[in-house]
Amino acid sequence: METVLHQTVIEATQCVEKQLDAEIEKLDNLDIGDFEKLREQRLKKLKQLQQQKQTWLSLGHGEYSELQDEKEFFEASKKSENIVCLFYKDDSPRCKIVDHHLKVLAKKHIEARFCKLNVMQCPFLTERLRIKIIPTIALIVNGKTKDYIVGFTDLGNRDDFSTETLEYRLSLSGVITFEENCPSENNKKSWLSHVPKPKTIRGSINSLSDDSDED
Repeated sequence: METVLHQTVIEATQCVEKQLDAEIEKLDNLDIGDFEKLREQRLKKLKQLQQQKQTWLSLGHGEYSELQDEKEFFEASKKSENIVCLFYKDDSPRCKIVDHHLKVLAKKHIEARFCKLNVMQCPFLTERLRIKIIPTIALIVNGKTKDYIVGFTDLGNRDDFSTETLEYRLSLSGVITFEENCPSENNKKSWLSHVPKPKTIRGSINSLSDDSDED
């Protein structure tokens, strides 16, 4: 068994070495013209990224804003591919906790529009999305509700979760990108070890409950 394992390691190492040698040879064969093309391609990508950034900022990305009604929500959904929207109530302490974290993430992840909507101002939308627990964060991707974060269950079931924890959970739905300091498979908290499935929430606005009252 040890002999087979040893041979497997050797073969894998040789494969990696061959790939590295091929990349080095490719770089050695580049001439001045090739380097200039690579430089131009890099500059073009940087310019495109800058233009995209300006477009995002013009649509309200980069800040955590409040939507006034359902109409404004639907308009935002048409303009922005990725939306993180908190459905909240004024008297919910846990909504204020989420506010704090979303303000930080909105500035960091301009690829998504971060906003919030008072459930009392949008009864039709609240019922349509079957929002029952407050706070609920709806994650919209390409005009479709991709996922929900309901209460703090996916955040460790605790009020003192970190901004990074929420950031990582949001990234699982593809609404934002999260690469740096991403937890490894061995270091993930048990409550983040599996990708949560999108939640189907049943109930109407008359049955809304505040998750902060739950233990």
